[in-house]
Amino acid sequence: MGSMSIWHWLIVLLVVVLIFGTKKLRNIGEDLGGAVKGFKDGMKGEEEAHKQVTHDGKTIEGEAKEKTQTKV
Repeated sequence: MGSMSIWHWLIVLLVVVLIFGTKKLRNIGEDLGGAVKGFKDGMKGEEEAHKQVTHDGKTIEGEAKEKTQTKV
């Protein structure tokens, strides 16, 4: 009852493919990849929001506020 060999994993993979089908598994993989990419982009955006912006040798710190639209 020790570790599973390569043949056990191949049988498990075959059963999973038979149950879900390749198209559904591909969609699940794409969704998972998109979620991971979105998470990474969100984390990168947080890091850059806290960085200092340098312009003409001067350091500018602050936060961007939401732009409000005025009615014309």
